[in-house]
Amino acid sequence: MLMTNLSKRNLLFSRFFLSALLIAFLSLMMAGCVTGQTATTPTQPLPPAPSAATTAIAEVAAYPPPATGYPAPDVLPATPAADAYPAVATLEPSATDSPVEPVESGAATHAPVYLPFIGEGPAATAEIVAAIAPTALPTATATTPPTLAPSPTAATALNITPTPIAVVDFAAAAAELAAQDQQLAYNKIGFHVTFLEDRDELDGYMQRVDAEGVPFFLKTVDNAEPLYRAQELMKVSGVPHILVYRSTRYDVPDYDMDPILAAETYWELEKAIWPPELDRDLIWFETMNELDKGRSEWLAEFALRTAQLALRDGYRWAAFSWASGEPEPDDWESPAMLELLRLIGENPDQLAIALHEYSYTTDDIGDEYPHKVGRFLDLFRVADAHGIPRPTVLITEWGWTYNEIPAEPNAMEDVGWAARLYGAYPQVLGAAVWNLGKLDDIWPPLNSQMRDLIDNMTALSLDSYFSAPLPPRQAPLDAGQFPPPGD
Repeated sequence: MLMTNLSKRNLLFSRFFLSALLIAFLSLMMAGCVTGQTATTPTQPLPPAPSAATTAIAEVAAYPPPATGYPAPDVLPATPAADAYPAVATLEPSATDSPVEPVESGAATHAPVYLPFIGEGPAATAEIVAAIAPTALPTATATTPPTLAPSPTAATALNITPTPIAVVDFAAAAAELAAQDQQLAYNKIGFHVTFLEDRDELDGYMQRVDAEGVPFFLKTVDNAEPLYRAQELMKVSGVPHILVYRSTRYDVPDYDMDPILAAETYWELEKAIWPPELDRDLIWFETMNELDKGRSEWLAEFALRTAQLALRDGYRWAAFSWASGEPEPDDWESPAMLELLRLIGENPDQLAIALHEYSYTTDDIGDEYPHKVGRFLDLFRVADAHGIPRPTVLITEWGWTYNEIPAEPNAMEDVGWAARLYGAYPQVLGAAVWNLGKLDDIWPPLNSQMRDLIDNMTALSLDSYFSAPLPPRQAPLDAGQFPPPGD
């Protein structure tokens, strides 16, 4: 009986032992399987899903990363980088501030100076010496609109004696030209203005021309008041005047910076000093002045980025303002420059090339023509060769020398010739004769000479017209079809 019980116990123990071994074996097998799965699982956590802000930055891949990004539109950096541009003066603007002398940014000791120029001299430094502010003006919401043409009483008060002018019947002239496959072009020669001791004569000119439905070209520097008056005339009459504004505070970008970052920095500084009374939909913004032609490729990249920013922010912007006789024709054909020209060709009402065209002598406006006056033809030739629409061009400074113009009647003979030349090319919107107003804190003889031209310029705008081929035809680029006076 005892043996039987022992046998039963041994049998039960054996069964239990074998079951335990089986369970242990199966457990080891399962552990091995689980271990094999874990070995293929990533050891780093997955990155978070991209946020909306990250996506927005990714879509503008060419902009710098957030750590080095430029401020949001319409925000001026509180402390601009020391190696970027001169700091904005902390002086409070006032209506009596005089224009600042232009200052090259950064070290910029390598950049040559091209004449004519505004306000530079041996004493110029890289430091802001005065505050810039547009003359205090009435707000754009004034209840009394500007007068289109002065009444006899107002004309007497303004000392305006309208020149007897046989005003062209422009509608009839346009119809006659259309029958010849030509389009009418108005006089495109206007004025370059700084600060005026007496605005009455310029006001009378603008009102008279506007009242006849004829557009004029006006470019001002550091003085928003004449443009504001022209802008308000334009809003009432609908006459498409060509108006350009520039400040001398930041004439030259910092060539030592990356061109993209330089453009983004420079653009924010320029926007911050745009006169708020000026309508960006009506007035062109010129930000640069007579640059270093030896850096044309850098400047092309800089201008391309600035053009993109101007389109983004809704400004009408003009690039470069090359000095007369610049740049070299080949400089228009670099990759970045061609890309810029294509962008301008796609946006002719918002982007333009600004040029200066001077003879640098009062004796011969056609000196070296077309390599000084007429140099825009090189730009159009490159555009045509690359299948790019001829870009919009603003001749924002035009004339003879920095401080003198020819005696009459030679001055107006030269102006009339330039009006015929530019009139043939619709993409050239106009030219501003240098200069009406104050320069370097003085009233030079040039100012009086220019004031004496106002009546004759009024007459040229109202008793003359010019012609250009009807689209899609374009005027040929043969300079010889417009020989200068005396040739």
